[in-house]
Amino acid sequence: MESDATLDCKGLSCPMPIVKLAQKIKELQPGQVLELMADDPGAKQDVPAWCSRTGNELIESGEREGLLIFYIKKS
Repeated sequence: MESDATLDCKGLSCPMPIVKLAQKIKELQPGQVLELMADDPGAKQDVPAWCSRTGNELIESGEREGLLIFYIKKS
């Protein structure tokens, strides 16, 4: 999947991936896609919950080489 921006949150533990996500998404225009990479297991629940709470769309999520990868479309 293609993204307009990438946010590397490897090595950060809760709540920092969500804090960084909230900051980064503000830089994007509506409809743009952010790729978030994290290795904190809590991100599996935290990112979808954040998207639901904020109205941003979680397009895709998965794992690649031990990393959690999320694609989030700004609403």
